[in-house]
Amino acid sequence: MTGTDIGAAAMSAFVLTLVIAWGIVRFGWQWAMDFPNQRSLHEAPTPRTGGLAILAGVAAALAWTFLARPDWSTPLHACTLALILAGISLADDHAGLPILVRLVAHIFAAGLFVALLPGKTAPWWHLVSATIAIVAFTNFFNFMDGANGLAGGMAAAGFSAYGVASMSTAPGFAATCFSVAAAACAFLVFNLRGRIFMGDSGSVPLGFLAGVLGFEGVLAGYWPLWFPVAVFAPFAVDATLTLARRMLRREAFWRAHREHYYQRLVRSGYSHARLAAVEYALMAACAGGALAARAASPPVRYAILATIALLLAAAALAVDRRWRAHLHRSTLPT
Repeated sequence: MTGTDIGAAAMSAFVLTLVIAWGIVRFGWQWAMDFPNQRSLHEAPTPRTGGLAILAGVAAALAWTFLARPDWSTPLHACTLALILAGISLADDHAGLPILVRLVAHIFAAGLFVALLPGKTAPWWHLVSATIAIVAFTNFFNFMDGANGLAGGMAAAGFSAYGVASMSTAPGFAATCFSVAAAACAFLVFNLRGRIFMGDSGSVPLGFLAGVLGFEGVLAGYWPLWFPVAVFAPFAVDATLTLARRMLRREAFWRAHREHYYQRLVRSGYSHARLAAVEYALMAACAGGALAARAASPPVRYAILATIALLLAAAALAVDRRWRAHLHRSTLPT
């Protein structure tokens, strides 16, 4: 049965990710450590090799699917490029790479993916736009990976939505998406308590997969163009608004900072657990709303998407208000 095979693939991703993440935490592997800096919300050095556990789990699931169901079409190009990006990002986690080198790698991977797509008949500027969008998704995840449970939760919610939307028409594609979601859930067992971070070796390929699988789903007719944006809107909106605000202030927006909405919530008093609860509610609303809108009639669809937009706008305004109050309190004499 299709459902059984997809479940087996996802379970293999979950188990292997859990075992590897446990080993990293248990034996204190310190090959790549996250030391507190101007962007950080943590105070102690923490292993940031959790991305290896996630990708190992996903790779195992892909191998199982390929051997058990060779008749299924799986997105191998996307996953292969994601693994290449993971290797480059792991080097960055360990020793640090210049921003330009990382950006060129992201653009090259996105451009190569678009170039390898079969039957390209779109104008060149559509292909360039797709490349830019994939690079943006890649970096949204990287920017937003700064609090316990955040990037892992977004991966679990977003790729689950991809899986649900494609399950009936593309089981191989869905198996890949559910495997990524399952691996993210296993990673969260340790990440929610701040015992391990995924690092760039996890956030960059996850963001890349969110972009390329979303785009591939559009081309294949699994969902409309707005669907991936709505599913991953909690990350896209926070990252875009923060970037725009910093550019308007003529700040060095490419440098590490702590100005994202989620970072300001923690700095103003939210615990990591409380932040995760709020963000998970937003992620569930966006993913669930996107799935409902995809199956709804046009008037209902527009109403659902408008509700998602209003919800995110209200959340952003609430954080801005809380942050202003926090800054005001911090200036009062003690």
